[in-house]
Amino acid sequence: MFKTSTRLAAGALFAAVATASFAQAPAADDAAAKASLKHGQFRIIAPFPPGGPVDVLARLLGTGLQNEYGQSAVVDNRPGANGNIGIDAVKRAAGDGHTLLVVPAGNMTINPTLMANLPYNVDKDFTAVAMMAKAPNVVAVFPSVPAKNIQELIALTKSKPGTMAYGSPGVGSGLHLAGELFKEATGADLLHVPYKGTTQALNDALGGQIQVIFGALPTLMPQIKSGKLRALALTGSERSPIMPEIPTLAETGVKGVNVVSWYGLYVPSSTPANISGQLARDVTKILNEPATLETLKAQGLELSPLRLEAFRKFQADETKTWEKVIKSQGITAG
Repeated sequence: MFKTSTRLAAGALFAAVATASFAQAPAADDAAAKASLKHGQFRIIAPFPPGGPVDVLARLLGTGLQNEYGQSAVVDNRPGANGNIGIDAVKRAAGDGHTLLVVPAGNMTINPTLMANLPYNVDKDFTAVAMMAKAPNVVAVFPSVPAKNIQELIALTKSKPGTMAYGSPGVGSGLHLAGELFKEATGADLLHVPYKGTTQALNDALGGQIQVIFGALPTLMPQIKSGKLRALALTGSERSPIMPEIPTLAETGVKGVNVVSWYGLYVPSSTPANISGQLARDVTKILNEPATLETLKAQGLELSPLRLEAFRKFQADETKTWEKVIKSQGITAG
C-alpha cells in the first residue's frame, strides 16, 4: 500500500511553487547572452518521434528562436531507449545555448530512480531552464465498458476481480504511477498492462483488448471527441479548458491522485547562467504569443508559469515524491 505521504503527486506541487515563479522579478536582458545566441544554428533535440507534445513544443520553440535571433533552428527527433539516446546527445553538447532539450517529466523525475544505469545525471549534466507546458491526464474506457463514471468503474472492477486491465506507456511511466495511485486510493481491481509507448496502449484500448487506459489528454482527445473512447475523469486538480465537461477525480470522490504531464526545457550544465537565464525569458515570450497559445490549446496543452529556480525546485520535489512511490511499491523497469 502507498503511505499517505506518497499521495502528493505531480500536480499537487504546482500550487506550492507557482507563486514563487511569478514572484521572480524579470531580469534585465543580458546583452552578452543575446549577442552570443545570435551566432549559430539552434538544434532542439526531441527524444521521441514526431507528432506528440514534445515534438510540437520543440517546433514552436524553434520557430520562436529563429524569429528572435535570425538564426535557423532545427528540431532533431532522436527516439530510442525511452528517450535516453536524445537526452545523452544534449548532455554531450557544447553549453553555448544552441543545443536544447525538450523532454517530458518522467525522463527527469522518474527514470533516475527507476533505471539503475542511466547514461546521464539530471542534476549534474543539465540545467533546468523552464517548464514549457503541462497537460492533464485522463482515465478513459472502451465504449462497451458499462461504466459511465468513475464510481461505476470502481464498482465494476470489484465485481469482476482479476478480469479488467488498464494500459500505460510503460512500467514506471507517470501514467503507470497514476494508475497505481488510483488503485491504492479506490481499491479498484485493475491489472496493469505496460506497453512500449502510448500508441500501442491506445491501439489496444481502441480495439477493446484492454478496458481502461490512463493517457495524456492531448493524445487521447481525438478518440474521446470521436466517441471511440469514453473519458471518465482527469487526474489533475482542475478541469481542462479544452474539454471542461470532464470532471476531475477529486470531483468524483477520489482523493489523493493528482498527476499531470509536463514538458521541460533543459540545456547542458556547462551553459553559463546568463545564457540559460536569457533562454528562460525567451521561452516565456515565445509561449505567450497569441498564435502559440492557440496552438497549445488545440493540442490540449496549457502554458506553465515555472521558470529557473521555481522549476528546479518543483522538479526536485517531484523526483522525491516518485522515488517514494517507486520504492514503496517495488516497481522496477523490468
